[in-house]
Amino acid sequence: MKRCAFLTMRGIEAFECYDHLLYEPLQDLGWNVVPIPWRETGINWNDFAVVVIRSPWDYQDDPRKFLQLLENIECSDARLENTLDIVRWNIDKTYLQDMQQAGIPIVPTVWDNEFTTEKFLGYFNTFDSSEIIIKPTVSANADDTYRLARTVDDDTLRRLKQTFGNRPYMAQPFLATICTEGEFSLFYFGGTYSHCILKTPAADDFRVQEEHGGTLTSIEPEPGLLETSNKTMQALPEIPLYARVDFVRNSDNRFNLIELELIEPSLYFNMDPESPGRFAAEFDRWMDNRT
Repeated sequence: MKRCAFLTMRGIEAFECYDHLLYEPLQDLGWNVVPIPWRETGINWNDFAVVVIRSPWDYQDDPRKFLQLLENIECSDARLENTLDIVRWNIDKTYLQDMQQAGIPIVPTVWDNEFTTEKFLGYFNTFDSSEIIIKPTVSANADDTYRLARTVDDDTLRRLKQTFGNRPYMAQPFLATICTEGEFSLFYFGGTYSHCILKTPAADDFRVQEEHGGTLTSIEPEPGLLETSNKTMQALPEIPLYARVDFVRNSDNRFNLIELELIEPSLYFNMDPESPGRFAAEFDRWMDNRT
């Protein structure tokens, strides 16, 4: 039985995580999965054939330490999936600039490194929008993500300045379709499309994560969505073992890339009963081709 480590986090039970659905199909193919919190010390990574980054959903609190761990794993006998190169590229959301240059439509975005009231007010004119989103370029779980109108109180402005005063961030127009329709997520294993879900936020919220009250629906992607998603995958610097591609529909009925999750995406194996088996089969083939 070959050993496979799943990188996770302490306190993962507070989140909706479906990685356990992979244990049985992987075991059937000769893989013994060992979940290990990424902050755990004293782990001999040479004991594993492969380390799969799965649910370290607090890595954004200390990205340097997280990358150092991945570098240590990369130097061991274990394979790291997804690769360190793709993680380094994907960990900062400025990768969206690369995707836009490759012809992939993204949500209009302004990038900045220092928040000021003047810049904040200017974003509404830049996007011709009554609401905007501001979030860090390195973030997860909607941490430090703000949906804002032009008129905000002094306490909110102080909090924004504290959060983004010397921290790279991105500003975007708020797309109402996030609330009226939702966010589409398409999943790929080894570059091959697997399944798709629609994530909708709770009433009076805009965050689609389950932890924030969002709901999930399994859907068949319409042709335009699947075509745009496939083009996005083809534009990646390398084909990863797993990927989640997130889109939102804009007012012109086009799908804009909102996020490309190549580090620790939930792959929502609960939403497609066949997806754990598809992932396990692709994983086994993927590893066999790299040994």
